[in-house]
Amino acid sequence: MRIYNTLTRQKEEFKPIEPGKVKLYACGPTVYNYFHIGNARAFLTFDVVRRYLEYRGFDVTYVQNITDIEDKIIAQSNEENIPFSQIADKYTKAFLEDVARLGTKPPTYQPKASEYINQMIALIKELEDKGFAYESSGDVYFEVNKLPQYGQLSGKKTEDQKAGARVEENLLKRHPADFTLWKASKPGEPSWDSPWGKGRPGWHTECVVMSRDLLGVTFDIHGGGTDLMFPHHENELAQAIATTGKPLANYWMHNGFLNIEGEKMSKSLKNFFTAREILDVYDAETIRFFFLSKHYRSPIDFNRELIEESKTAMQNFYSSLSSIDWLTLNAELIEIPDSYKAFTKTFTEAMDDDFNSAKALAVLFELAGKVKSEGNKVEERQAAAKLLVELGRVLGFFTDLSDKLVKTLAPEKIAMIETLVQQRDFARKNKDWAASDRLRDELIAMGLEVKDTKDGTVWKPL
Repeated sequence: MRIYNTLTRQKEEFKPIEPGKVKLYACGPTVYNYFHIGNARAFLTFDVVRRYLEYRGFDVTYVQNITDIEDKIIAQSNEENIPFSQIADKYTKAFLEDVARLGTKPPTYQPKASEYINQMIALIKELEDKGFAYESSGDVYFEVNKLPQYGQLSGKKTEDQKAGARVEENLLKRHPADFTLWKASKPGEPSWDSPWGKGRPGWHTECVVMSRDLLGVTFDIHGGGTDLMFPHHENELAQAIATTGKPLANYWMHNGFLNIEGEKMSKSLKNFFTAREILDVYDAETIRFFFLSKHYRSPIDFNRELIEESKTAMQNFYSSLSSIDWLTLNAELIEIPDSYKAFTKTFTEAMDDDFNSAKALAVLFELAGKVKSEGNKVEERQAAAKLLVELGRVLGFFTDLSDKLVKTLAPEKIAMIETLVQQRDFARKNKDWAASDRLRDELIAMGLEVKDTKDGTVWKPL
């Protein structure tokens, strides 16, 4: 398995720190509003990375943080005229709802910044004691010129960062590129006591503390959007090296930008969409397919034509499974012929090559074609369907397969199942256990899960 490492700017063989285990950290949301469709790409990207690593047999510890202390939250608090903690709670709840709708698996740990204030203060004090940080009028800054390695992740040089259009002028800093570790609070703002007075931690410090607490001093993979590479990830890495002399992570992964109809997403251009808005129009699997149809590092353009193509592609997968009455089959009894094992090999090779989901999806298309081809033997079509479902689930598809396919079942098929259920209920009522068991076995053989309840037999596809 090879991963493109932003730090070295090349693909590298993936070698986890501990054999058989992967420790993965991906930046989560700052909960001041509903997250936008560009954020959704990052959340889905690392959901798939996590899923594939698990498919390959790794024990994955996946941490995704929630930033619930930040300037944007305070600004939103003032705008909505409610306490900042209520803003954080409101949009944390919304975030969890929306990522669940997107079909992402819950992370192993989901720490909140507010739970780690004391550890953040301790880290900043350590940086100050080691000469990497200085206090100025109640603020504390990291002095980038004290760390020769600063800029190695993003490629940005400190001498190029002068106060001006892109770097805010701050006379309290020794250098324009010095970044905030602790921010003195203003009247009415949330604050905590510290050696430098009341204030709150800087964003870049939060992730260092949370990731190292849950994953160790150095962990395997740190991920996020390209927009986070600088300054956020660069500043995380700087604090880690300054305190321990060791990298925060061995591999840094960054997903590409999202444009809307060829332009950068912007509220001023009126092309700003939240994931919640898009999910009200398109199915989560359509959105997932759209993003996975491009390599995660490539930029992608969110336009109606492409999203409609993604919708059609997912419909093609489901129609192929419906064409062989997948719900009535028992997948465990379907054998995969040796000639079909090449599909799994091609799929794995694609994903092993820096998680190339676009090539992996091509395998699913080929399998769907074999399922639909009436020229193939029934056994071959069923084997192709089994592989389509198994490999699709590695990418996060078909998690609610049964519910979706039930809607595509022919009415006569549902009527047949319901007739068997009624016959079984009649047999149970008359204590004809032999007939009851025979009918139960017949339903199970059709690929159904059968449960006895006080209201009678309940069935659903496996």
